[in-house]
Amino acid sequence: MAPMVTALGFLRRTAAVATAALLLTAGVGVTSAEAQESARVVGIRAITDRMSEIDVYSPALGRTVTNTVLRPTGGPAPTYYLLNGVQGGVDGVSWRNSSSYARFFADKQVNVVTPLGGQFSNYTDWDHPDPVIGQPRWETYLVHELPPVIDAALGTTGRNAIGGVSMSAGPAITLAARFPGRYAAAASYSGCPVASGPLGTAQITAVTVSGGANAFNMWGPPGDPRWAAHDPMVLAGNLAGTAIHLASASGVPGPIDRVPPEFLVPVAVGGGTVEAASDLCTATFAQRLTDLGIAHRYDRYPTGAHTWNLFDRELADSWATIGPALGA
Repeated sequence: MAPMVTALGFLRRTAAVATAALLLTAGVGVTSAEAQESARVVGIRAITDRMSEIDVYSPALGRTVTNTVLRPTGGPAPTYYLLNGVQGGVDGVSWRNSSSYARFFADKQVNVVTPLGGQFSNYTDWDHPDPVIGQPRWETYLVHELPPVIDAALGTTGRNAIGGVSMSAGPAITLAARFPGRYAAAASYSGCPVASGPLGTAQITAVTVSGGANAFNMWGPPGDPRWAAHDPMVLAGNLAGTAIHLASASGVPGPIDRVPPEFLVPVAVGGGTVEAASDLCTATFAQRLTDLGIAHRYDRYPTGAHTWNLFDRELADSWATIGPALGA
């Protein structure tokens, strides 16, 4: 396609999104007060001919969230909600900045939506305010607020999937399990789909503590029923009929990471340790699905040390699961 045609196509799509934003903001048939309490588009910025940023005001979070959006070149498409890692992309480490995901999705008939934010939150609704990160309500935003706005603004097919990497990998599976049928597919890339018991408690506490937050403010003290209520191990039976993709590596740096020799030791000590823990979590959850007779695909790589080159490979391989489930 010629550059001018591509640009015109994007402008037309942008105009359509802007129109939808105005309609959403106006709140046809409701009072202005009611409209203010609805999630709505408040800003759109074109980054490239395929990538844009859509700002969505979230009543649940009490602020505006910037969402990076990749668009297909064709007509209505399903949506893949792809979450960032431990710092939610606010530190510049994200699917957009650190991976080759834009190139991978260039020929895929799918919208890819990635919210910016949620650092150390485990993408859940916290029960109590935390002095460091406040009282996030990311589950409400991701499940109830964002999809209707995206569907209206982008003219999607209404079919969704969700995936996460590292910190957000377990929560992606959790959301699919807590809301059966909401997502056609769910993927965990080098994360921990275990959220209670010694293993789950340890990994979630480690994530929140790394950001200075207190995990007890999330679901109460360990052993509180709220932990089990968010544990894919406990909720695994709800995933029957959902296409599930799991991926992890041994933690040993290898060719898949493409790490320069001088950085092998620090990568092995840092990322390798994190990946080894993710590997244990993922294998544990995969066995749980097997025991329940729930279909899934588990890609376990013999080398890989929690690097973006590993995550790129996991994402690409997962499309054999996610794509057909979305019809993309």
